[in-house]
Amino acid sequence: MDTPHEMMLTPYMDKTPNSDEYGALTNTDQQPGKRRKKKSIVWEHFTIENVSAGCRRAYCKQCKQSFAYSTGSKVAGTSHLKRHIAKGICAALLRNQDKSHLTPSTPASKGSDPPKRRYRSPNSSYIMFDQDRCCHEFTRMVIMHDYQPHMVENPGFVSFVQNIQPRFNARDFNHFQGDCIGTYLAEKQNVIKLIEGIPGRICLSLDMWTSSKTVAYAVITGHFVDSDWKLHRRILSVVMEPYPDSDTALSHAVSECLSDWNLEGKLFSLTFDHHATESALGNLRPLLAIKNSLILNGQFLVSKCIARTLSSIANDVLTAGSVIVKKIRDCVKNVKLSESNEAKFLELKEQLQVPTERSLCLDDLTQWNTTYFMLIAALELKEVFSCLDNSDPDYKEVPTRDDWMQVETLCTCLKVLFDAASILSTISNPTVITFFHEVWRIHLELARALASEDPFTCSLSQMMQEKINKYWKDCGLILAAAVVMDPRFKMKLVEFSFNKLYAEEAPAYIKIVDDGIHELFHEYVTLPLPLTPTYADEGNGGNNVKSEGLQSESLLSDTGLTDFDVFIMETSSQQMKSELDQYLAESLLPRVQDFDLLGWWKQNKMKYPTLSTMARDILSIPVCTLPPESIFDMEIKEMDPYRSSLRPATVEAIICTRDWIQSEFAEVSDALVKMEY
Repeated sequence: MDTPHEMMLTPYMDKTPNSDEYGALTNTDQQPGKRRKKKSIVWEHFTIENVSAGCRRAYCKQCKQSFAYSTGSKVAGTSHLKRHIAKGICAALLRNQDKSHLTPSTPASKGSDPPKRRYRSPNSSYIMFDQDRCCHEFTRMVIMHDYQPHMVENPGFVSFVQNIQPRFNARDFNHFQGDCIGTYLAEKQNVIKLIEGIPGRICLSLDMWTSSKTVAYAVITGHFVDSDWKLHRRILSVVMEPYPDSDTALSHAVSECLSDWNLEGKLFSLTFDHHATESALGNLRPLLAIKNSLILNGQFLVSKCIARTLSSIANDVLTAGSVIVKKIRDCVKNVKLSESNEAKFLELKEQLQVPTERSLCLDDLTQWNTTYFMLIAALELKEVFSCLDNSDPDYKEVPTRDDWMQVETLCTCLKVLFDAASILSTISNPTVITFFHEVWRIHLELARALASEDPFTCSLSQMMQEKINKYWKDCGLILAAAVVMDPRFKMKLVEFSFNKLYAEEAPAYIKIVDDGIHELFHEYVTLPLPLTPTYADEGNGGNNVKSEGLQSESLLSDTGLTDFDVFIMETSSQQMKSELDQYLAESLLPRVQDFDLLGWWKQNKMKYPTLSTMARDILSIPVCTLPPESIFDMEIKEMDPYRSSLRPATVEAIICTRDWIQSEFAEVSDALVKMEY
């Protein structure tokens, strides 16, 4: 039975000739043994007893008070019974509910006029008030929509809440912080269960946020594939670092996360932002080697954020062309900040019939893509700028032909970076497979640009190539391994790409990837695979097969098969190695656009049991530490002053819980969309 706090009484229902006001049937036309079940919710609080022949009364389960119900053919109905409960008349119910938390009742103040009779619409409902439930939902609302927690003490908010529900006891800020921590701990249990159930390893990404108080916050996110082969992303920890520039800050944050979430021995890869120093990484690797068995001698352990790398290169390009960028920016300002100048500019554009739909825009210095948009729009409208000085005597900074050539070079370089970064901003979970192709494409574009006779173009291309080569050196094997795990490409795309990039040196680089994949697979062959519930479910495809169950149980429990287990361990290396070779030798799948890679491995996990485990971990590696809205940031993300003023535990609770709630909503939304199809 529902508790009183959860009771909802519906005061109106359509009447039928054989029903009373709230669905209780009369005795008319009733047949013995076929009495319909009473529908009104008041019968959860009342029982019907026969007092005498033809007379029945309703008794309150709380206070045992009796009420008229039926005498012969006359039925009293349930309205007076509902009022007894909903209006708070029942003394026992009042005691159980702390003097009643029923919304419709309003205690009359001493000496006040008697309450007036209130009329309600047919669709209104009586809802029991629950202080704890309201506080819980309010806390989730503040977290989910990123409101400032101190709003609970704002006079305007307190007055608003009191007018809506006078019984709601608004929390002060200290109590609200406790509610945030409580909500965080409750939601954390769900994430813990999710992570405990994953059959593979987990990958982490770390992004360091600065603050105005000289401390930093390491935001660590977990990336993993669950037992149903669905990719998940959850913020796990927000660790405040008082000395972010120290060489131990990175290792301390990762160590805190691994310990808090019991991830020792489960880490596969760590992706960090571009600003981590080599000395910081030097401290990180030994720490992870102690807490975690290294995969392929640590070659998969640490990778860099591609978005930070692209932003760093874009910043170098814009810095190299800062003089011409400022000149174009001033020209755009001259047009955009004056209504008359803009009208004159548009008139000239129409007269010249310039074939572009782009419009001039001012750039945001914190987002490098906006500067690219400004330059490309100005370049396509250069004819209008060239004619503008004839109609505007005050317009003196006319870009020259050489200036426009430099702008074109800048746009060409930025476009290569922009096209790659745009993938990160439009795809919710970009994979490492995508960026093998993108990095390879950038390599080819820069190689062509280096052959240019223009000194400015050559210098920019050389500068860009140095940084992209550094990223390729650090992350190339990870990107290539992910491509090999795609049955549409395998080693064939690696061979094709490397022949384009390295020409006669390609075989040596191809061999590095091939050897690395085989060595990694051999490590997975020797890894113990305990018969956990997750592995057991995967072994039978997730189906509870009842037939021949006795035979299966006897085989699993037969201790006489110990020698068989030893035989499997001794012979598995050769068998599992042929598993990889068999996969690589099979024909490539057609390159359909909406190919579900994880779904393919789910379907083929019985055919490739070890290889699928390795693929699951590789395909979990994140290429980026940033959310889509921060892909083009020129600066490190900064914790706002308000959050920085909160306790570190509160900051972590708010940021993590908000991410978890949003993930729950997103998964429910995706499930509903799939149901519609």
